[in-house]
Amino acid sequence: MYYSSGNYEAFARPKKPEGVDHKSAYIIGTGLAALTAACYLVRDGQMKGAHIHIFEKDPIPGGACDGYEYPGVGYVMRGGREMDNHFEVMWDLFRSIPSIETEGVSVLDEYYWLNKADPNYSLCRATVNCGEDAHTDGKFALSDKGAMEIMHLFFTPDEQLYNKKITDFFDDEVLDSNFWLYWRTMFAFENWHSALEMKLYIKRFIHHIGGLPDFKALRFTRYNQYDSMILPMVKYLESFGVQFHYNTKVVNVQFDCTDTRKVAKSIELLVDGKTDFIDLTEDDLVFITNGGCVENSAVGAQNRPADFRPEIREGGGWDMWRNIAAQDPAFGHPDKFCSDPEQTNWMSATVTTLDGRVVPYIKDICKRDPFSGKVVTGGIVTVKDSGWLMSWTINRQPQFKNQPKEQLVVWVYGLFTDKPGDYVKKPMRDCTGREICEEWLYHLGVPERDIPDIAETGCNTVPVMMPYITAFFMPREKGDRPDVVPEGAVNFAFLGQFAETKRDTIFTTEYSMRTGMEAVYTLLNVDRGVPEVWGSTYDIRDLLNASVMLRDGRPLTEMKVPFIEKAVLRELLRKIHGTDIEKLLLEYHIIG
Repeated sequence: MYYSSGNYEAFARPKKPEGVDHKSAYIIGTGLAALTAACYLVRDGQMKGAHIHIFEKDPIPGGACDGYEYPGVGYVMRGGREMDNHFEVMWDLFRSIPSIETEGVSVLDEYYWLNKADPNYSLCRATVNCGEDAHTDGKFALSDKGAMEIMHLFFTPDEQLYNKKITDFFDDEVLDSNFWLYWRTMFAFENWHSALEMKLYIKRFIHHIGGLPDFKALRFTRYNQYDSMILPMVKYLESFGVQFHYNTKVVNVQFDCTDTRKVAKSIELLVDGKTDFIDLTEDDLVFITNGGCVENSAVGAQNRPADFRPEIREGGGWDMWRNIAAQDPAFGHPDKFCSDPEQTNWMSATVTTLDGRVVPYIKDICKRDPFSGKVVTGGIVTVKDSGWLMSWTINRQPQFKNQPKEQLVVWVYGLFTDKPGDYVKKPMRDCTGREICEEWLYHLGVPERDIPDIAETGCNTVPVMMPYITAFFMPREKGDRPDVVPEGAVNFAFLGQFAETKRDTIFTTEYSMRTGMEAVYTLLNVDRGVPEVWGSTYDIRDLLNASVMLRDGRPLTEMKVPFIEKAVLRELLRKIHGTDIEKLLLEYHIIG
């Protein structure tokens, strides 16, 4: 497997890999990484669909990319997906996945047309005082000291960031800024999370720094992520005869490991309470989704809290990874991520409005008609003074194909589940759906006299507790996540958010899909390049632009840097006068 860039290889079809007709594949999980691996096995690996078996412990596919109406409970979306234009693997695959909405076009086509016609941007990023605009006004509000702290992290070698927290590098100069408000709520970072992941995120999305305050850098699907992303992939795979095995738990994979070779020998399954084994040869390829950010999720209801159940269960992603990791050090260290659920949990809730009483308050904040079928909030609206650090968003409506046209489906989440609310004086994790809705209505500006009745009769709210939703952000070091294809691996690979690949960032659709492509291309030796992670971190134009954007447009020549004397700076500017370097610095407002 190798990386490529440019379009010389982007549209080329690889030759059929040698010996693929004699191989089979067993894929554990049906999340985005697993489905991507299956799609590349079919498309570029040209493996027969009947030779591909996908095991899923739940009755439906999708993993974390869900969108489902629970009978008698309501609509549920545990999370949402934000995409950018440089998710190279995602677009490479989706150009080949037929739309299930429009005949003769791809998922990429419909996605591209949608976001061209209806570009995303926010008109209110944050509120205070029960629905008032917080007037962040697109500003990061970073001091020179805060900007230097970010720069220091950016240039610190990865090895020096192993097992370090964000607070080891940032103090209140950053943590009290709009920059951190935007960042932590958009990406769900907590102060105690990994400084290494923070650095990787800054480098990965440096080209979008200017679009962070108003989300104009983002693109969204038409419907929820299950209908818009997962279902088209499943239909594509089914058309090739790929075998899906639901309600099937993989408890363990047994390996034969030596110093030079590692071979998967058998898969242990739990089906209907009975244990079964699949014996493997070296022509049987195994793709393992280890861990899982939505493992142990619990769904509540309008009048029932979502339980906090962090215990590791047999047949879950963490239990399986522990069993695998015990067999070889190269298989990672799952307890680095799943041993402290108090540090890795947050909650979401899906609110369905049943009448029009909430709509005027939504319009006042988002400044758009939520029933237009177009962008509504344009990303999350963060309640800056919320005890739960609540954010909420309304994507294009309807979010579900069977959703009544007079209803809105709203996604709400809170980062601090153990803190008391501002209207409901109890922790979010102890609240029913109705109580979470009351807290949301309070922060929308609904009069307190009206809140109880609207939450009870005008909305249906379903809470979800996710104990491990940000487990991948826990401080770590090299080796804690296994490589996609560990050194010496003969017939297996790891997939998803807890597998290690270069330069990309976890908690993105692209990361999951990249691991799936790299796994297939490596094990089948597909003779085509995997598109490299977009190289904006090496583009001087993006670096210059980000430097100015982070300082809210102020030239760097106005920056008070203690170790650069003004006389030295004047001499540097004199030497570049009249050169292309000066022209470049002027173009990007580095110098005034």
